[in-house]
Amino acid sequence: MARIAGVDLPRDKRVEIGITYIFGIGLTTAKKVLETTGISPDTRVKDLTDAEITKLRQMLENDYRTEGSLRSEITFNIRRLMDIGCYRGLRHRRGLPVRGQRTRTNARMRKGPRRAIGGKRKRV
Repeated sequence: MARIAGVDLPRDKRVEIGITYIFGIGLTTAKKVLETTGISPDTRVKDLTDAEITKLRQMLENDYRTEGSLRSEITFNIRRLMDIGCYRGLRHRRGLPVRGQRTRTNARMRKGPRRAIGGKRKRV
């Protein structure tokens, strides 16, 4: 089983798709990493040799920010926006859409479930 950056890669998937399970690695980055390491994207994760896994692990740890460090950086950036009081920070603080989407009808994911106006009555 290949374990890279604290993530167990799925054994039966192609390496190209398997390393996208790591937070911060998408399909484009995965293709670049495999091209530079010289690993065929068509091989399955279970067929990787120890040398290839080591190559992948070193490449991802040295050249890319992934998993915990990336999550903490994103959190820090959002906290910075909230501290300086910019518009995007205020939207994060209020739990509203940040990137200009409308809120009159949509935005249920950010705003949460609808609140009942009159409360729910029991029908007898």
